[in-house]
Amino acid sequence: MKDIRKEIEEKLSEIEEKEHVTVLYAVESGSRAWGVESPDSDYDVRFIYVRQEKDYLSIREKRDVIEWQLDEVLDINGWDLKKTLLQFHKGNATLFEWANSPVVYKTTEVWKEIYGSCRQYFSKKAALYHYYGTANSTFLQYLQKEEVRYKKYVYALRPLLACRFIEANNGIPPVSFRELLRQELPEELAAGIDEMLKIKAGSDEKALHPQLPVIRKYIEDEIVRYGQLSKEMEDDRRQEWETLDTVFLESLKSTAEKP
Repeated sequence: MKDIRKEIEEKLSEIEEKEHVTVLYAVESGSRAWGVESPDSDYDVRFIYVRQEKDYLSIREKRDVIEWQLDEVLDINGWDLKKTLLQFHKGNATLFEWANSPVVYKTTEVWKEIYGSCRQYFSKKAALYHYYGTANSTFLQYLQKEEVRYKKYVYALRPLLACRFIEANNGIPPVSFRELLRQELPEELAAGIDEMLKIKAGSDEKALHPQLPVIRKYIEDEIVRYGQLSKEMEDDRRQEWETLDTVFLESLKSTAEKP
């Protein structure tokens, strides 16, 4: 079987050729980026691309996403640079996760300059609200029965631990689940999470397991707490646009020579 990384890199080159774009940055997202993948987890590849300058000046608008592949092994899609900068302005927490993914398939000097300028748009309130909402949705949809998929525990725990990091450190949380677990946690909870991860790592993603009360209670309590905190926190989103305009124009200049 072809090495998966090589296959992904070939797919990115194919996207550049067929879509006439330049891929500035491509990473793994989801469970493999978090370090908690199961044996049958797919590869969630996310990338940022820029089109040719003339495409942004055309009367005909082009889609600002490229949805390239979705099957049992690969899920590949990307965002146009302009969309990306708009989402930075909103403090999009998912975008900041991509920017800090530990699994990078491609990066460029242009992207490093972009993110260096856009880090300042991180919003504690926007991130807290996003992570609280993700945890709450997962809890209500998937963690109500006596037996649950442990994958869904991770999908609820990880955002709540990200909230905990933001609350304690006032900054961008790590992507890795293991890094988030380095925070000070109740001993019983930490032991329960460790047990859950061991079982999850050796089983099918769709396998059902008994609820672990210590984890369920933590999820339930923290959802209530962070739901309230996200409402009360002052809006800290950065309002100015000039930096993003400059980043956009400079990025177009830097890639103008590419076909």
